Amino acid sequence: MNRESLFAGILIGLGACGYLALGGIPGAVIFAFGLVGVVLSGVPLYTGRAGVMPLRETHKLLLIWLFNVAGCILLGLLMMSLGGEPVERAQTMVAGRLAQGPWRSFLRAVGCGLIIDISVWLYKRSKSLVPVLFGVPLFIVCGFYHSIADVVYLVAAWKWDPGILWYYPLIVLGNWAGCNLRRVVLPPSSPV
Repeated sequence: MNRESLFAGILIGLGACGYLALGGIPGAVIFAFGLVGVVLSGVPLYTGRAGVMPLRETHKLLLIWLFNVAGCILLGLLMMSLGGEPVERAQTMVAGRLAQGPWRSFLRAVGCGLIIDISVWLYKRSKSLVPVLFGVPLFIVCGFYHSIADVVYLVAAWKWDPGILWYYPLIVLGNWAGCNLRRVVLPPSSPV
């Protein structure tokens, strides 16, 4: 599972790199490549599994998260070493994210977790990529934060800020909370 989790991080990292390169709506659409790759290959992504794994398997979810992060660190380092406009965009994004403060950052992460969980859930039910192709740009244009993709932005920006110490853990927890909203609202026994 570790290699597969690393590969999932690389896929999401590639999507995040595309977003950094293009920005705006085109970048948000290109970002969907990452999640399409994840759902088609079946590799474990933190935000794809956080809403479906039993709590007793939290240690497995943490391993998935760790290897997803490692994959994104590789892509963040690549972007940082290439420099240019994508790095400037990453620096602007990171500064803007930290300026939101803890509560808004957490809520933005909850929104992302909810959209990603629903996108993956709908894909598994329908085998249609439509929810994924619309879900990814939706969370981006809404200004929601994805804990795995944000690793690319944080590394590519390559500027240390102590705010990252509160920011990143809140994004991880916010994504987990958002991924679990569907499970709370629509229990597994629901006939839907």
